[in-house]
Amino acid sequence: MIAIAISILWLLVGIIVLCGAVYLVLYGLKNILGIQIPPRLEQGVWFIVLLLIIIAVLSLIASGGTTVPFRLH
Repeated sequence: MIAIAISILWLLVGIIVLCGAVYLVLYGLKNILGIQIPPRLEQGVWFIVLLLIIIAVLSLIASGGTTVPFRLH
């Protein structure tokens, strides 16, 4: 049970870091470099981030809290 809790906490840390990095890149492109990013493209980037988060959550659930979703014998 503690393994699942630790895995969930690491997953949350990873999600925060991933979202922060994507936000900083988009912020830097738009506000610092002055590159106009179409809203549709920005939505697409966040959709890909959402898909990665969903895959990570499903992998965590499928693995039962272990760090690797499969075991090599």
